[in-house]
Amino acid sequence: MSQKILPIGKVAKIIGVSIQTLRRWDSMGKLKSFRPAAGSHRYYREEDIEKFMNLDVASIAEKWVKNEHSANPEADFHCPTRDIFEGRLTKIEKDLVGINMRINLISLLVAITGEIGNNSFDHNLGAWPDIAGIFFGYDLEKKVIVMADRGQGVLKTLKRVKPDLKNDKEALKTAFTEIITARAPEERGNGLKFVKNIVTENPLTLFFQSGNAKLTLRQNEQNFKIQKTPYGFHGCLAIINF
Repeated sequence: MSQKILPIGKVAKIIGVSIQTLRRWDSMGKLKSFRPAAGSHRYYREEDIEKFMNLDVASIAEKWVKNEHSANPEADFHCPTRDIFEGRLTKIEKDLVGINMRINLISLLVAITGEIGNNSFDHNLGAWPDIAGIFFGYDLEKKVIVMADRGQGVLKTLKRVKPDLKNDKEALKTAFTEIITARAPEERGNGLKFVKNIVTENPLTLFFQSGNAKLTLRQNEQNFKIQKTPYGFHGCLAIINF
């Protein structure tokens, strides 16, 4: 029985990237197409697309943020400036409405996504260690939103107002549990407490890592454990499941 093949336009919609990106991936060998005849259009085998989709958006973001060598993420995921991020935030809100989610949950989901993403810009403006901007991707079928930045991270941000912080675990605990009253940098922590309250009061899950410390927040779980990871990176990674 012959394999099912898909035209490039349909594949672009399935994966959620542009046709131009698919062509670039093809030339890079990242996702190969084929032409049934010389001069014909590009097609993809359905089984190849299914294998590629198993490399979900969270895996792509994690690989990017933890890579020792800096490189811009794919254009479809890269928000180099705040205005581009906010434009895509508006788009995800429309897309969420399209899958018939409750309006109040959509509003909360967009709010915490905006809070996390805007924090990256607020606290790294003019001080990005290498790549400016954030990785922002989502998969509505898998119900996941992913953001990552190669910024300074929570510890370096909070040490500006709490110089006694010793490590990433302490910084993450402070960010999600303590009220800090001062100016710009520490508001990152206050913003994350807002995120924590939304997540723990609704059917949402948040994985968050900065440096070598990580945590997971879930509905109805006010107490959470911060774990040290065997690896670290500068910046933050946030994965929201809904």
